[in-house]
Amino acid sequence: MNNLYADITIGALFILGLIGFISGEFIISSALFAVATTASNINLNRKHRETVQLSID
Repeated sequence: MNNLYADITIGALFILGLIGFISGEFIISSALFAVATTASNINLNRKHRETVQLSID
């Protein structure tokens, strides 16, 4: 269930970034895109580490 919340949060940040970009608020939309990208990469790295640790054992 934790991944669902992370996916919803990342999706919401991305949609808010698009809305901000369309409305002309480029600084805010850039910040939202950066946060969404960082959160997505952190989430992917955690998933990758879990699969690597499981395959070693």
